[in-house]
Amino acid sequence: MGNNRFNGKAIYNPSGKAGEYSDWACNFYTGCSNNCDYCYCKKGVMSHVWSDTPKLKKCFRDEEEAISIFEKELLANLGELQKHGLFFSFTTDPMLPQTIDLTVRAIKICVHHSVNVKILTKRADFAEKFFRPLCSKSALNENLMHIAYTRHVAFGFTLTGHDELESNASSNSDRIEAMKILHEGGYKTFASIEPIVDLKGSLSMINSTVGFCDLYKVGLLSGKKYNWRELRGFMLACTSLESKFYFKDSFISQADLGRTNLPQSCVGRDYDMFNT
Repeated sequence: MGNNRFNGKAIYNPSGKAGEYSDWACNFYTGCSNNCDYCYCKKGVMSHVWSDTPKLKKCFRDEEEAISIFEKELLANLGELQKHGLFFSFTTDPMLPQTIDLTVRAIKICVHHSVNVKILTKRADFAEKFFRPLCSKSALNENLMHIAYTRHVAFGFTLTGHDELESNASSNSDRIEAMKILHEGGYKTFASIEPIVDLKGSLSMINSTVGFCDLYKVGLLSGKKYNWRELRGFMLACTSLESKFYFKDSFISQADLGRTNLPQSCVGRDYDMFNT
């Protein structure tokens, strides 16, 4: 993003490892009730504002002010957001019962302004009822609205294969079923295979979703050292499948590889899943 980084109250340009995931992101809340053992937000710079219950960021008086500020910041950066899209969220799960209403309102604004949206969640309980009920009672209007949403919204699910580490999240199997439902409904879908707790479990998650997952983003468990030969073997097993993969920098580094000689199914961080 260069030196002209935007750092609004709702919308901003992430940096560091988050910047590798998305050029633009939105955070309305901090904290999360999924209570994952490995969550990076529980440590470091986020730990002082973290809780097991999502809380509206202190810079917002209430949800009405949050959505108002969101719309102003979106319009102020509309050209860049239409080019790069917007990611929800790095500091909470945007589809929790406590966060989903504001997420839905923000996504509706994005779709109206032709901004592509990527939602990353560990929830499955919204999938069957989420977007079509937002449409009007008119069958024609409902169909047009559904087309607009499927054109601009992608759903991602974190899949580790380890429910015991994600005590309050939906099960991995339920997330996989939700992904399938949404993909069959016309939405783009992606999987965050991060963190890799163990290579066998992560490969099982990938094999279980081939055919209804448009992109896999693969990353390591922070602070864990992996065997480079095993990482390369894992990559070869993944890239033999019919799908697209983005391996994060940490994976590439520990596998002692360079991006210039990766298999053809590997894509860069700027890969646009909406235009494929």
